[in-house]
Amino acid sequence: MNLLNKENITEWFKGLQNNICQALEQADGKGKFKEDAWQREGGGGGRSRIIEEGSVIEKGGVNFSAVHGKTPQNILKALKLQDADFYATGVSIVLHPHSPMVPIIHMNVRYFEMSNGVNWFGGGIDLTPHYVVAEDAKYFHQQLKNICDKHHPSYYPEFKKWADDYFFLKHRNETRGIGGIFFDRLTANKEFSIESRFDFVKEVGEFFAPTYAHFIKKNREIPFNQSHKDWQLMRRGRYVEFNLVWDKGTRFGLDTNGRTESILMSMPPQANWHYNYQPPETSEEGKTLALLKKGVKWV
Repeated sequence: MNLLNKENITEWFKGLQNNICQALEQADGKGKFKEDAWQREGGGGGRSRIIEEGSVIEKGGVNFSAVHGKTPQNILKALKLQDADFYATGVSIVLHPHSPMVPIIHMNVRYFEMSNGVNWFGGGIDLTPHYVVAEDAKYFHQQLKNICDKHHPSYYPEFKKWADDYFFLKHRNETRGIGGIFFDRLTANKEFSIESRFDFVKEVGEFFAPTYAHFIKKNREIPFNQSHKDWQLMRRGRYVEFNLVWDKGTRFGLDTNGRTESILMSMPPQANWHYNYQPPETSEEGKTLALLKKGVKWV
């Protein structure tokens, strides 16, 4: 008997949001999440939880949503789907730290189904350091590889490449950060049950909080100066460019009449753009830019 359904998937995502918010408050030591519950006019709603001016996290959001209704025609066309109602639920997270030595992090885990029986899981997690540190990049990717390898040997190489290709600013010819994993439309097939797909998504979700707590503890006390902050603001500018120009989640949210404040919570509190800034190749900034490319083998 199949006990997996959209109701218990939704409840699990709610619990994930609760657990991550609690863990982040503990790791930060000062910041507290404020909840903004909302309803979607077309059906469903969510809980946006925002943290600002913590001791480490300058601005961040841990959002849960469960929305449903008639699938817009542009979504049907883009995803090549038959006309049917949709249900989508998941958790989306972006954290922007005060310190340029602590990385930006993003995660999204989600479930999508339609009234005609189509359903799948999707998601991803990626790290965007302002300064790429090989030790941190290797740690992050090794932990992700360990999770992926538990579920299938193809997962890490496939999903790592998918992340490199997805989190890529084509107009800059650079990756957003050091990548991670990205996956979408994980359905049931001859090799995988939908339950096994969900088990994988759950492990990815549970990986988030202890991993970011690790980076907070390791990097929060590293000293920095104004030049480091200036670079951080420019890298935040790249983050904004990706989210507004290329991110499919932003587009899906806006196209389905999602809540704008929740969709755009991924924006940093401040960002800068300097015309044609080119750091010296031998500088720390130049070394970071040299590593923002596809196909870097961290593990």
